[in-house]
Amino acid sequence: MSVKGYTSMKYVLLLGGALALAGCEAPLTDEGYLKEVPEGLAAIAAPNQNLSAVQISAEDGCYWYRHDGPVENTLLPLRAKDGRPICTVAPETLETAM
Repeated sequence: MSVKGYTSMKYVLLLGGALALAGCEAPLTDEGYLKEVPEGLAAIAAPNQNLSAVQISAEDGCYWYRHDGPVENTLLPLRAKDGRPICTVAPETLETAM
């Protein structure tokens, strides 16, 4: 892994941990979405994602957003500007825990 990639991944993981703590205290809507997205999350999220309907998945610890398509609505993983999913737990940790 390049130094740039390592630094980027380290930043996402550290921010994800901070967001996890913020997400625990954040009030949720009746549908289970965060009422207010933490500003750090909004700063690293790629454009063209619905930040008004974001939730943290209990299964993988990652942020997911509601995509309102022409036929149906579906949950998609919230991605950072570099294309990686934004999670509160490192993916390696999830794999070794299973």
